[in-house]
Parts: sequence; C-alpha cells; structure tokens
Amino acid sequence: MSTIQKVAVIGSGVMGSGIAAQAANAGMSVVLLDIIDSDNPDRSSLAQSAIARMLKTVPAPLMHPRNAKQITPGNIEDDLSLVSDCDLIIEVVLENLEIKQSLYQSLLKHRKPGSIVTSNTSTIPLHNLVDKMPEDFRQHFAITHFFNPPRYMRLLEIVAGPDTKPEVIETLRNFGDRQLGKSVVDCKDTPGFIANRIGILWMGVAVRFAFEHEIAVEEVDAIIGKPMGIPKTGVFGLLDLVGIDLQPHVERSMLSMLPQSDMYRDIHRPSAFIEKMIADGYTGRKGKGGFYRLNRSNGAKVKEALDLKTAEYHPVIKADLESIEAGRAGLRQLVEHPDRGGQYAWRVLSHTLSYSASLIPEIADDVQAIDEAMKSGYAWRWGPFELIDKLGPRWFAEKLKADGMAVPALLEQVGDGSFYRTHNGALQHFDTDGSYRNVRRPKGVLLLSDLKRATEKIAGNRSASIWDIGNHVMCLEFHSKMNAIDEGIMQMAVEATKLASTKGYKALVIHNEGTNFSVGANVGLGLFAANIAAWPNITESVKQGQEVYKKLKFAPFPVVGAPSGMALGGGCEVLLHCDAIEAHAETYMGLVEVGVGLVPAWGGCKEMLLRWSNNPKHAKGPMPAVTKVFETVATATVAKSAEESRALMFLRPSDGIVMNRDRLLMEAKTRALALAEDYSPPEPQELRLPGPSGETAMNMVLEDFHKAGKATQHDVTVGKKLAYVLAGGKTDPTDPITEDKLLNLERSAIVSLLRTPQTLDRIEHMLETGKPLRN
Repeated sequence: MSTIQKVAVIGSGVMGSGIAAQAANAGMSVVLLDIIDSDNPDRSSLAQSAIARMLKTVPAPLMHPRNAKQITPGNIEDDLSLVSDCDLIIEVVLENLEIKQSLYQSLLKHRKPGSIVTSNTSTIPLHNLVDKMPEDFRQHFAITHFFNPPRYMRLLEIVAGPDTKPEVIETLRNFGDRQLGKSVVDCKDTPGFIANRIGILWMGVAVRFAFEHEIAVEEVDAIIGKPMGIPKTGVFGLLDLVGIDLQPHVERSMLSMLPQSDMYRDIHRPSAFIEKMIADGYTGRKGKGGFYRLNRSNGAKVKEALDLKTAEYHPVIKADLESIEAGRAGLRQLVEHPDRGGQYAWRVLSHTLSYSASLIPEIADDVQAIDEAMKSGYAWRWGPFELIDKLGPRWFAEKLKADGMAVPALLEQVGDGSFYRTHNGALQHFDTDGSYRNVRRPKGVLLLSDLKRATEKIAGNRSASIWDIGNHVMCLEFHSKMNAIDEGIMQMAVEATKLASTKGYKALVIHNEGTNFSVGANVGLGLFAANIAAWPNITESVKQGQEVYKKLKFAPFPVVGAPSGMALGGGCEVLLHCDAIEAHAETYMGLVEVGVGLVPAWGGCKEMLLRWSNNPKHAKGPMPAVTKVFETVATATVAKSAEESRALMFLRPSDGIVMNRDRLLMEAKTRALALAEDYSPPEPQELRLPGPSGETAMNMVLEDFHKAGKATQHDVTVGKKLAYVLAGGKTDPTDPITEDKLLNLERSAIVSLLRTPQTLDRIEHMLETGKPLRN
C-alpha cells in the first residue's frame, strides 16, 4: 500500500473544487484542472475562479484560507502534463461517457506508472468507463464517489472493477480514511451504489406521500426529522439545499439504469407541482425559494413554507400532530399512531426500509455497509437496519404482510432476532448466511462505544463517567445534556485525579462521542442561583470549577483532550488546561461567554494569556498578548476548524489534528502513553501584564465600537470587565502576576456580571431560544 501525496482533480465545479479543497486540507499538493473558457482570455479561468470561490463559500470548503495556496490551477489543454507527478487523478467532469473516455485516453500520455485514476461518477457503470482502455489503466482504475460538500459529508463510496488491483483499493481506502477523514464503504458496481440508491427512493416516497396524505411541508420535516433520526432539514429542507431542479435529472438517470423489477419503478411518480416550481425558478436556496424561503419584505426576515395545495407561501407553522408527540416515546409509537402523521410515517418507513432490506446482496454484502452509507452519506442517526431493529424485525415483517407488501428474504431470515446484537462484549450484525459476525472496525480505530459494551465503568454519575481504555489509561466521558459542564462532571474530574493515585492509572483522556464535545457551562444553574441571590454559592461554584481545572493541569499524570464538534466556553477551558490535545479536524473551539454577558472564569483568560505570552513567534512585552486575547474573547470568536483553532492559539503548535473522528480516541491514548513515559507536571507561571494603562486602551476601543453602533451599552460593560481581568487589574507592569491572582480577577468579574439584569436577560434568552440577545 502506497500513500497519496499529490492529487490531481479534473473538473472544478462544486464537487471537483470541494474534493480539491479537502485534499488540500489534508496537507496534500493538488492540481485542479478544467476546460478552457472561450469567453475569458485567462485560459485557466475556470479553475482559478473555483479557487477564489473556495475562499468565499459558506460553509467553507477550506479549513484555513492558506490551504488554497496548495492548489495549482490549470486547464486540460495546456496543463494536463501537470498530472505526471500525481499519485492520484480524480475525474469529476460531466456525466457523459464520451467525454470521460476521451479524457482517459489523453491521460494515458501523461500519468506516471502506478498512479491511480478514479471517477466520481454515480450514474455510469465502471465497466463502461474503462471499456477499451489498456489493462494497466483498468488495473489502476476505480470509482471514488464523494458526497457534497466533501469537507463535511463523511461518506466515500469505493467501487472496484474486475481488473482493479487489491493494493489500489487498499491505497484508496487509506487515502479516504486516514488522510481525508472519510468513512469508506466498499460498494458494488450497481446503479447509485448504496446511499443514493436508497436515498433517492426515500426522498421520492416522502414527497409523493406528502401530497397524497395532505401533509404540510413543516409537518413532513417534523415527522421525518427527529423521530427517525434524520437531520432537521428533513426531506423538503434537504431538497431546497441540494436544488429541487437536480432531483428530476437524478430520477431519470436512476430509472434508466435500474432493473425492471426494482421497487423504485413501481413507486416513482413524476410531480407536475414540482415541475412547475422548477419552471418558475423556485429551485430551492439557489433560486427564488423552494419548499421554504426567507421573506425579506418589510425589512424583516420571515421564514415561510410552501402550501402544497395552493402553492402559496405562509409563515412557518410549528407542526402540531399527536403522532409527532407520540414519536417521542419511540419509532413504533409514531408509525402505530392512527392520525395522518402516523399513517404517513409508516408509508415512508415501510417502503424505505423494506427496499433497503431487499437490496442485499445486490448492492452490498451486509447490513453494516448499508447502515454506514446512510449514516455517513445522508447524515442519518440510524441506518435502515438499525431503524428496523427499533421497530422490531418480526413486527415489521408482519405489518408489511398485513399491508400486502412483499417481505424481503433477509427480513424473513432474521425472524425473531435482530440485525444487531451485543455478544460477549462485541457488537455483531446479522449476516446473509444466518450467522452473526463482529462489526468490522479499520485497524487503528478505537471507539468508546465499543469499549463500553465490553467493560464496566470505573465510576460515574448522571453527567459523566470514567472508563478504563486499556494500558492503564482512563477516559473521562461527558454525557450531560449537550455535554454542558456541571457539578457532576466536576465530581468525576476530581475522581479521575484520585483514581490515578489509588488504582495506578498513568494517564487520562477527556473524550466523548457526542455531536459536540461540550457547549460550555450549564448556565441555567447560574441563572437560578442568581435569581434567588445565592451569591456565596455562585462564588463557590466558580471557585470549585477553577480548582478542578487546576487539579487537571497540575496532576501528576498527563491529561490529553480529544474533542470533536463544538468545544465552547467551559468546554474550551477544560481543554486549555490539558497537557496536550488531539483534536478532530472538525473541532470548533471558542470562549463565547460574552454572548451571555459573562467572561471566561474557569481559567480561560489566564490560559489564553499564557499561550500568547509564551508564543515564540509573537511580539513580547505586557500588551501584545493581552491585545490578542482581548480581540478573540471580546468578539466571542469561534474557530471554524481545528486548524483555525491553532491559529487562534486554542490549540498549540504541538497539539495534533486528526482527520478521521473514529481514530481520535486511539490517537489521544497513544499521545497520553507517550507523555506518561517520563512525565512531570508543569510549574505555575507568572505573567507581566499592563495594568490600568492597558485597561484604558481596551476601554477606548470599546467606546469607539459603541459610538459606531457596533456594540451595545451592555457589550461595553462586559468588555470592560474582560479588559480589567486581562490587564491584570491594578497590577504594575513591572510586577509579576500569578495564575491564582488571575483566577481571582476572573471570579470577581463573572460574579459582578451575574448581578446585572442585562446579563440575566441574556442567559434566559439563550436558554429559551438558543440565540444570543443583543441588549
């Protein structure tokens, strides 16, 4: 197996440029080529403009703007020779067999021996693509089907041809998994592969049955969303996102390839309503609107939904069906409910799940591949077979029979069993031969969820648990609501420090598999305490958090943070106190306390000042570090990637970034063991801060922002408290200030802000709406 170091992407459209960006994010050199735009004197203008768009697109395809410098633009006519030193060439041109084959013929003159060529197609069979190509080309050719946007969608479907060398597929798996951070699924050369084969039917039946059952757009997305583990975009929101005009093309392509007996042929119905939407320019977010739109008339943004009967827009109405409420108790309760929502949910699920079960072994060899494809490609929380397990396979089969629907052979075969089970501490899936096999994990993957099946926790409460992850290493897992930091988490952090000395553990990893590492402190508890004027309790609670984080920082064993998703406020602060961090590439760190009228008070200000002061590349003196921290914290800046976190000093240069989230815990454990070999805790440090003169300078900036209308009066109040802390209070620039002194300043500032009604209003508004209040 070789490692891909340089990549060529041919085709600079949305998908091609996204693939190029992700390869650049992974540190590879990239060549991006496209055709010549005859209307532009710059013969490489298409690729050039694609790179320029990367820097403006939201959400950003690049993890840091500087990654664009790793991409070399060019055109196919003049610059095809640039592929000659590339290890991998990915074709992402028009879905036209003749165009693709012509390109492949041209590549024969330039590709180096052993280089791999792949296509991103999902509509043209592999055997057609390589027809009449030389044997060596066929041996080094495969399909690598990415999902849009490539940075954020985890699925990479790989299809091998009959002549493709096994080592080529192994190299591509490694490229997708370790280098790009993808969940790699091996697929068969069948129409739509796995995810789109099922996803297109799912969206088709969801839309068709919505019209037939007279279910409103908002109701559909509420029924299909949370109860079924589908992202909150639901179906209609998803169609708006990808483009409503794309769907008819995809449907026609699929119909042209599917076997005559395929269920999709029977269930598919063209929609005159949608065809008229497209004709009138209502193609989703990129058009005049879609099933939803933002009405900006009268100076306000009002989200509206389309009435499927009248084709008129109306303000979005919260779905109010009894079946949705019943669905909170479980999926079976949703589909068994007699109202139209329950009937609709059953029709969508019965067709989608039975179709999925009927496709084994046609499109995949086992249920794990299908479930992984739908979870990683469509962001479902549960795959089709996990959903069947939630319903009960026997119940599902009997209900299909009662409705006159065919029962797939695999569903009959599993009988009273389930598609997944835990056996002897291992997760297993049902196989086509009637046996159970252990769920496969790539080498080097360590999942906390797997460990939890095989062992008992060392200690735990409702908010956090401590697990033995092997080799005398502990893992502290948060599992409170949204992993918000509360007293239970603090208790387990202290317990972990005790266990190291009493049970012989030599390192601690702080990690969880939640969507977000932690959204910060549980501010609801602070609001309650402030409303009853429990000021001594508030002060003690803040001090307790500071002491716990100090215990982690100065513990006699290494502590390694392993975050992914959001790590905000107190969640960011716990990471700042770790000896090292192994962060997933999609980690979004920030000290956002000013958004609720507070300042970081569990050592966040202190640690950021230390990081910037100790940065050898940064200017020295009392003020430069303070200025940097003030800019970041006063604006509640959140890094949009781990790479941005490093630029903002939330991550140090020595901290690691892991592309694949499934590999995060293993990398953190390995780092912890390496640190433990000859570990000694850090010594407390002292800082020289500017004192009142620095505070005045920051206050002047705040007043200027207020005069310009960019900051409210309470923004200024909060900012001045922050400035006082960062400046070191009344310290003299010539006198050193200790870490404990900075903690005292943080504590005093946050307690005083909790006494202001404006801050309490901000906290209450955030808890009720999830959005900041500018008061």
